Amino acid sequence: MDKYIRGDFQDREIYGRITGEAIEILEGPFWLGAGPTGTKVALSEVTLLAPVQPSKIILVGLNYHRHVQHSQSADKVPDHPLIFMKPPTAIIGPGDNIVYPDAVDRVDYEAELGVVIGREGYKISLDNAMDFVFGYTCVNDVTARKLQKIDGQWTRAKGFNTFCPVGPQVVTGIDASDLSVEAYLNGERRQSGRTSELIFSIPVLIEFISSFMTLLPGDLISTGTPEGIDPMERGDTIEVRVEQAGSLINKIV
Repeated sequence: MDKYIRGDFQDREIYGRITGEAIEILEGPFWLGAGPTGTKVALSEVTLLAPVQPSKIILVGLNYHRHVQHSQSADKVPDHPLIFMKPPTAIIGPGDNIVYPDAVDRVDYEAELGVVIGREGYKISLDNAMDFVFGYTCVNDVTARKLQKIDGQWTRAKGFNTFCPVGPQVVTGIDASDLSVEAYLNGERRQSGRTSELIFSIPVLIEFISSFMTLLPGDLISTGTPEGIDPMERGDTIEVRVEQAGSLINKIV
């Protein structure tokens, strides 16, 4: 398993691979295949940023069986993946603040496994889908729940600036078919699921999404959230934990 980061080192953006307590600096974005520069810096001297800068963020609604069972907006398992998008301007990194919009009266957390694309692909076959995955990360699909219901579609409710925390790293070389996905609100576990419970698996999602849009290196697919979504309040701390991918912590302000 390798761990890749994007960070700030002495006011300079860097990309790197974690090696113990150090970061091996790369020549550019890891998802583009950049090689090492030969320079290492201490991990403690780097401020971690959102690890990816995708051209697009594709998310999946109602993709855990128990989430569908407890959802007020669905009465059966979807026939195909329910796809929506967030703008790249929604992305923040580990330790960054989620800003609670003034005109909103409910903001929810949604812990998810994120899939980072490593190769350009269009109309990718199911059998070859995993060849297009670079690695995995943690995602919080922050949602203004009442706006979602008012609008009848999800762009505004999920597209606010800071509504897509990602990180702290991208991990490679792991089997993502049965990982735990959890959310902790102020230290209390509120969500717990496993990716083996996904209705539509990662290969199915890649095949489906690429059937109508080209996936580019660095693009992010967020695979859906388990049951247990609830509101956050200003001052709360939310943590998304994905087994082997790490812990993503943000505060609401």
